Amino acid sequence: MESQQKEHGKPVTRRDFLKGIGGGTVGAAIVPEVFSQEAASIQTKQGPVPLYAAKRVTISVNEKKHTIQVAPDETLLSVLRERLNLTGAKRICNQGECGSCTVLLDGRPIYSCLFPAFRADGKEITTVANLAEGEKLHPLQKSFIENDAYQCGFCTPGFIMSSLAFLKTNSNPSLDEIKEALSGNICRCGNYQNIFKALSEAAKKMKGA
Repeated sequence: MESQQKEHGKPVTRRDFLKGIGGGTVGAAIVPEVFSQEAASIQTKQGPVPLYAAKRVTISVNEKKHTIQVAPDETLLSVLRERLNLTGAKRICNQGECGSCTVLLDGRPIYSCLFPAFRADGKEITTVANLAEGEKLHPLQKSFIENDAYQCGFCTPGFIMSSLAFLKTNSNPSLDEIKEALSGNICRCGNYQNIFKALSEAAKKMKGA
């Protein structure tokens, strides 16, 4: 079953996501091969594909701007973890299946393991590292701790970021709505009941704040 995320109140499937990052299978599967070939040999039904060896991009990550050179096949997750040393987003499946790498791009949850880094140019990226204010945890983080909504912890940042994006569109969710909103995230420890409870209680606290 394809997981779904919420965007403007409508379900977004993995297929929609792949289309959004640039041409479905072209964007997700053959980007490295495309950029390694000669420009004259790459044609699509829409016309030639623009090629380049590297691109200089400026992205804002957790309210700090970074200007870096990225390779055509470099993902946003690689930039965050390996170039900026922001390891909150986890590399688990590395193929857009588990949601552990979820970050917010202009407020929208995305799988950073699939998102080409060059497409983040001029965008605002938010990771789990930007939620706490000093020693004060975000209500979602605090609720996950209070409700034991983690075990190994690898999936937790992704669940928190997906929850944060969801609560911005639905401040009083039902259990079914919570389950649907988090269906793009996988907890291999099977701790779903506590995760759903944590999100529900965080919603109440954030609504009353």
